[in-house]
Amino acid sequence: MHAETPGIGHFARYVSSGPFGSHGPYGSHHTRKVNVDNLGIDFLSELVGTAMLVLLGCGVVANVILAKTKGFGGGTLMINIGWGLAVFAGVVVSYASGAHLNPAVTLGLVANGATEFGQGVPVNGLSVLTYIGAQMIGAMLGAVFCWLAYKQHFDAEPDAATKLGVFSTGPAIRSYGWNLVTEIIGTFVLVFVIIGFTNGGTPAELGAIPVAFLVIAIGASLGGPTGYAINPARDLGPRIVHALLPIKGKGGSDWSYSWVPVVGPIIGGVLAGFAAIPLLPLLG
Repeated sequence: MHAETPGIGHFARYVSSGPFGSHGPYGSHHTRKVNVDNLGIDFLSELVGTAMLVLLGCGVVANVILAKTKGFGGGTLMINIGWGLAVFAGVVVSYASGAHLNPAVTLGLVANGATEFGQGVPVNGLSVLTYIGAQMIGAMLGAVFCWLAYKQHFDAEPDAATKLGVFSTGPAIRSYGWNLVTEIIGTFVLVFVIIGFTNGGTPAELGAIPVAFLVIAIGASLGGPTGYAINPARDLGPRIVHALLPIKGKGGSDWSYSWVPVVGPIIGGVLAGFAAIPLLPLLG
């Protein structure tokens, strides 16, 4: 079960005046003065949203696989649904930044030609690093809060691999090359469809609901081989926390595999961003 623990990530606001505001991943319809305060708001937004995402996402995994929880044995589908709703919650509290919550989404939007993020912040090296830094810190904080919520159950769980499975993903069959392919495909689907949402492929009034269903679909369809990290921050941040926290009988953090859920999603997200440029206008 621990090898099928999913991870996720997320959303850029619709280019509309709907619930995601007027600033989508391709920039604003209005000219706004860009300042450090705007970048700071985006940083805080991404941090809080990613922390909420990971707290609830890792939390559903903990509830299903740790000993003596009330949700023990709830199964993979419960985990998939929980992660989808975790994405929904993370997006809802991070509209200000565009709710990327995932470095693969941020880089995919850059590859797709985004010129502004969130609060009218221009896309450049500083803003990209700010988003990714906020996502990493938020993911780590979310993992810490998850551990605090389930502290007694971590102590009661005898299997070290199960404890790690709450924090990070692992393959059902370890084959680094094929595991990488799975993460690339899953993240490609995530980012390609999200860009489709932002191109008007779904009504803005639906808010964060479409991306929540998308994450559930990816988990149910493509989550079996690797647990669908599809988010470098979601996997690496909690893995670092696992290594640092004084978790009873935790064992190792499986660093030999840790590059797969980082590199695979980045490749998949960037490929999706590029592919969406010629394909989505034709398909839409």
